[in-house]
Amino acid sequence: MSAQATIDPKRDFVIERFIDAPKRLVWEALTKPEHLKEWYMPKAWGTVSKCEMDLRPGGKFSIDIRTADGREVPNLGCFLEVVPAERLSWTSMLFPGYRPAIFDDVPITAIMTMETVGSGTRYVFTALHRDEADFELNKASGWRQGTEIALEQFVAHVLSMK
Repeated sequence: MSAQATIDPKRDFVIERFIDAPKRLVWEALTKPEHLKEWYMPKAWGTVSKCEMDLRPGGKFSIDIRTADGREVPNLGCFLEVVPAERLSWTSMLFPGYRPAIFDDVPITAIMTMETVGSGTRYVFTALHRDEADFELNKASGWRQGTEIALEQFVAHVLSMK
């Protein structure tokens, strides 16, 4: 999946940050469950109760969330691309092994890229949606706001690893 996605602002979401840390730390915080548990869920909204990652194309991307009211929400997807310290993509449209997914949530494909800039890292998170309706549903659910909060927690966590 090394081809670049075409971004449509009516159905896709992109956040870019400069992180004053080397790519290897950004990659580690993004791909190691013990780090991901620290930043993935906005702290006021809940916690990551379980995280499993098989970092290879077709591998499992599984993050279970425990909401503030105690509900367990499983999130299962499939890695599409794994290029260490450069690019990581996964989708909820497929289960591990590229098996068609069954879900009751708005599906996305997430693409994360990292590029060295000086002594730090340019990090870009992109969420691709099927259509404008899915994007609007995600925004209305608070998903976009939660993603922005999680990204700020991600940056803070990476900086704490220095």
